[in-house]
Amino acid sequence: MRAIIIVIDSFGIGALPDAIKYGDSNANTALHICETIKGDKWTILKKLGLGNASLLLGNKLPGCEAVKNPLANFGVMSEKSPGKDTTTGHWELAGLELESAFTTFPPEFPSFPEKLLEDFTRETGKEIIGNKAASGTAIIEELGKQHLETGKLIVYTSGDSVFQVAAHETIVPLNELYDICEKARILCNEYSVGRVIARPFIGEPGNFTRTKGRHDYSIKYEGETIFDFLQKKGVNTVGVGKIGDIFLEKGLNDSHNDKGNDACIKKTEMLLSKPSDKDEFIFVNYVDTDMLYGHRRNPQGYCDEVEKIDKHLGRLIEVLREDELLIVTADHGCDPTFKGTDHTREYVPLLCYQKGTEGIDLGIRNQFSDVAASIAKFFRVPDYPRGTSFYKK
Repeated sequence: MRAIIIVIDSFGIGALPDAIKYGDSNANTALHICETIKGDKWTILKKLGLGNASLLLGNKLPGCEAVKNPLANFGVMSEKSPGKDTTTGHWELAGLELESAFTTFPPEFPSFPEKLLEDFTRETGKEIIGNKAASGTAIIEELGKQHLETGKLIVYTSGDSVFQVAAHETIVPLNELYDICEKARILCNEYSVGRVIARPFIGEPGNFTRTKGRHDYSIKYEGETIFDFLQKKGVNTVGVGKIGDIFLEKGLNDSHNDKGNDACIKKTEMLLSKPSDKDEFIFVNYVDTDMLYGHRRNPQGYCDEVEKIDKHLGRLIEVLREDELLIVTADHGCDPTFKGTDHTREYVPLLCYQKGTEGIDLGIRNQFSDVAASIAKFFRVPDYPRGTSFYKK
C-alpha cells in the first residue's frame, strides 16, 4: 500500500469566512487565475473534480468547469489554525493544529524588535540593512548594491511569520549563511517566529538572481505528526521538496530536498515508477506556484505552472495502482491578482483519487487535519486522535 499527498503550494480556492481579519476578503487564487487567463486549462485537475470542488463554494471555474463524473472524491477544506503560512498549513495537513498564530511583524521600517536585531548582530558579527517587509526579489534589487559594498546582511520579513536573510554568495558563502540562519533560528524562538529563511543570490546590480540554495528553518513543534504514527506502524515515510525543512526532518525515513518543481516532479515520478516493497507514505510540496508566481503576482506564470503539474498528475494516474491513494491539495492561498505580495487566507481544494473507485462529494471540511485522519485510516492506524477521515476504501 502507498499513499501520496501532493501540495500545490498556495493553490487556494476561495476566501475563508475569517479572511477579513487578514485583509484577504474576496481573494480566490484558482478562480481569479481562471478568470484572468482565458480558455480551457488543467485537463487532469478538471477530470479529477477541481471545478466540482469550486462549485461547493458557489464559484464556477472558467476553463476548468465541473464534470459529470469526476475521477476523484472532491471537496474543500477550511484551515482551523490561525494564520496563512506554509508551516501552519503543512503542520495542520499532518495533524498538528495551532491554537495561536505565529508572530508577524509590522511591514514598515523598523519591522523587527530592536533587541532581536541587537542579539542577531552580536551572535553573527554582521550588521544588517532592510528591516522591513518586502518582496524578496524587490529588496535585493533595492539593497543588493549596498550589501555588496558594505557586507551588511539584508534582513526582511513579509505578511508571514518569517525572518529572512538575503546575501550574495560571493560575500557570504552558503555554509556561512546557513550558520547565520541557524543562530537566527535560536534567537527567533523567543518571538515565536514560524520560519527563518536563508535567501542566497548571485549576479550584479540590476541583474540579481536568487539561487536554489534557499533553506528554511522552521520553529520546533510539540506533539506527533502523522509521520510519527505511521512510523510506529512500520510505514516508510518520505518527504519531497521542502517537506523535510518544514518538519525539521522529524518522522521521515527518507527526505529528498530537491529544489524547484521540475526536480521535485522528477523525483516524485521516480518514486512512483515501481511498486513499493513495503507500505509507504510520500508527502510532496510543489513550491514554484507560490514562490515564483503567487508572490510575484504573475497569473499567467501561475497558470502555466499549474498546467505543468496537471500534466504530471496525468502521468501519475497512468501508473498508480489500486492499492495506492493520491491526495491533491494546498496549504494556503496566494492570489496573483490580489493586492500586495503576501499569502491569502483561503479554503484549499481537496481531491482524493484511488483507481477503481467513483468520485463522491466530500463537502466543505472544517480542518486540514482530515487529511492526516484519512491517511491514518488508509494505513489502518488505530485510534488516530485528530481530524475526521473522508477515506472510504
